[in-house]
Amino acid sequence: MGSAGGELVEFETEKEPEWITVKLKDGSVIQIKMEIVAIMRNGNDMNTGLPIYMVQATNIIRMVKVPPELIQRRRPQDDSKGGPTMYR
Repeated sequence: MGSAGGELVEFETEKEPEWITVKLKDGSVIQIKMEIVAIMRNGNDMNTGLPIYMVQATNIIRMVKVPPELIQRRRPQDDSKGGPTMYR
């Protein structure tokens, strides 16, 4: 690729990212979309001369439907076994 530093490139999306709905074999339904966080230009390809872009993105996942039998609640921890838990 190119140099390790790269140059941050400003961008705007032409349209809002769309949710993709996925139905899982276990009966769950989730929706996923990708959000672009940053784009960097990192030099040019030595063979073609085309610019090389690195894209930093994150996936956003939301649960639409979960069968009740898949939901497992954590039991409160025994105080003698450790500190508090983040889950309720």
